[in-house]
Amino acid sequence: MVRSTNTPKSYRRDPPAGSAGSPRVYLPLLMLLLAGSGCAALIYEIVWFQLLQLVIGSSGVSLGLLLAAYMGGLCAGSVLLPRFVPRRMDPLRLYAVLEIGIGILGLLVLLAVPIVARLYVEGAPDSTTAGLLGLVLRGIVAGACLLPPTLLMGGSLPAIARWLETTPKGVSWIGLLYSSNVAGAVFGCFIAGFYLLRVYDMAAATYAAVGINLAVGLASLVLSTRMDYAHTGKDIEPARAVRVRRAGFIYIAIAISGLAALGAEVVWTRLLSLLLGGTVYTFSIILAVFLCGLWLGSSAGALAARKVSYPAIALAACQILIVISIGWTAYALTYSLPYWPVDPWLSLNPFFNFQLDLVRCVWAILPATLLWGASFPLALAAAADPGGDPARLSGEVYAANTAGSIVGALAFSLFLVPGIGTRGSQQILIGLAAAGAIAAAISAMGTRTIRNTGVAVALAAVTVSTVTIFSVHDVPWEVIAYGRRIAPTIRGANLYPEANATKVLFRGEGINSSVLIAERGGQRHFYVSGKAEASNAPADMRLERMMGHIAALLHPNPR
Repeated sequence: MVRSTNTPKSYRRDPPAGSAGSPRVYLPLLMLLLAGSGCAALIYEIVWFQLLQLVIGSSGVSLGLLLAAYMGGLCAGSVLLPRFVPRRMDPLRLYAVLEIGIGILGLLVLLAVPIVARLYVEGAPDSTTAGLLGLVLRGIVAGACLLPPTLLMGGSLPAIARWLETTPKGVSWIGLLYSSNVAGAVFGCFIAGFYLLRVYDMAAATYAAVGINLAVGLASLVLSTRMDYAHTGKDIEPARAVRVRRAGFIYIAIAISGLAALGAEVVWTRLLSLLLGGTVYTFSIILAVFLCGLWLGSSAGALAARKVSYPAIALAACQILIVISIGWTAYALTYSLPYWPVDPWLSLNPFFNFQLDLVRCVWAILPATLLWGASFPLALAAAADPGGDPARLSGEVYAANTAGSIVGALAFSLFLVPGIGTRGSQQILIGLAAAGAIAAAISAMGTRTIRNTGVAVALAAVTVSTVTIFSVHDVPWEVIAYGRRIAPTIRGANLYPEANATKVLFRGEGINSSVLIAERGGQRHFYVSGKAEASNAPADMRLERMMGHIAALLHPNPR
């Protein structure tokens, strides 16, 4: 790391460790505050996604717009707060204002969405909802509802980061604060998906999140009276932060990391939903495992950030391990999980099936999420330089990561999965992880002592990714056809192979569903995402003709 020779004109000096005003003494409390903020944020996310689906629909396009609006607000907030809020403002009081503001805006969203729904229906006639105008209207609705509170959410981490410094130890603490925020998000995901929305409703879940925000805000105000923020004088370089040489490549690397992480979440949710069932509980389990991995990984990365001599090399190595982990997940989804002897009908208790689903998700996706979690604090350490604004550092790294996440979520859900399928999408994920490793290695090449190491890491990324890409294959067709019932169905087919010989006529993947058409015993069957929807078997044809008669009864002139 190349250190800047610029000396700031004024700098906050922390009290000695162990004194009443030392941030180290109150670090556990700060972590608890960030955990509460993350818990409320995930409750809002799940509630808002369900709430706005009632307004703009639940198609892949609508969900992509919802995600872009939510994460776009986080990205913008993390960039704007360090630019427009001076360093002389007390971080804890600023954090309290943000949390109370989030609670108020979260309550307003709940009250305003029914009004927005009526305006949207009146302004979007049937002839335009399927076209470009309908797409624009849905984007405006999602942005108008989600951007105000998410802007404040995005500013939370940069605001609290100003209590720390951009020394290796301070950057490590910022990583721990980020880890705490993710830990709270894990709890929020579980409590919203499995309790608040299951037992109560969206209003009760919103009130719970608002209560958490208000409690965090009040606790921050009380804590600000115990911790003296002694920053005085002019702000330190308000227009830009002090950066290490080639730090721009670190921002590129962490942006690619976020892009690959959200792209992988889209692809793996699609594939795991075939095996586990496309329900809100499945989504909550997958999201919880993903967030748990980010939490544990970011905690380990934060502790490692203060000890590694060259964090850029560590970041590059982390991306190479992600290449291998994506290959592992592809192997598990293709050759391992479909053949686990799991029969969901052995127990009708959903709790037991949730346990099995949780274990399968951990087995498949946890390794990669651990490494993506570790990437964030390592990127902070690689881009930091003593004397810079910690809010600016954390805000820009967070914004780069979130901006990449937005691109990944939209590109994979709307274009790549329906365009080239889940196999090609996983191969692109491997290439992206390798590109992130190369970007981090290029940043390390700016330091003469480790230039050769950076070149070696870049070559290793190319070699490992090339080998891993060719190891990825399509999931078995039985996954698309039978879904959760794949194990007992395959067992029955193996017992009577001649009677169950199946020929696949077509398989395809769209924005919302995976489709398979197969022929067995002279009969054709049509499957959608693990469920048999139609066939030309005599028993099914009676039902399908009856459904056709119902439509004819409603037609004014049936023929």
